[in-house]
Amino acid sequence: MSSIEVNGKSFEVDEEGYLANLNEWEPAIGAAMAAAEDQPLSDEHWDIINFLREYYEEYQIAPAVRVLTKAVGKRLGKDKGNSKYLYELFPYGPGKQACKYAGLPKPTGCV
Repeated sequence: MSSIEVNGKSFEVDEEGYLANLNEWEPAIGAAMAAAEDQPLSDEHWDIINFLREYYEEYQIAPAVRVLTKAVGKRLGKDKGNSKYLYELFPYGPGKQACKYAGLPKPTGCV
């Protein structure tokens, strides 16, 4: 298993870069993961990342893209609850990429 260093501390990640221990997550880890992929994070990115963390806390699962899109639409509005918007923010896949930055496991059904 490899690791990522953030603020002088080392955090274990799996072979795809997902955080090994979900309880260790902090926003600086998400920002470091995004920076490593040359992906700046705006407030809109953080809205989705924080939404995912709340969703995971409630349901104990990272949602697949279709479920994520519907849930975001209900909570944050139709303008944000659509695939086009989510893929603009997370071009490598809103489920995979956003969950990674949120310190969550890869969503079920993601390749």
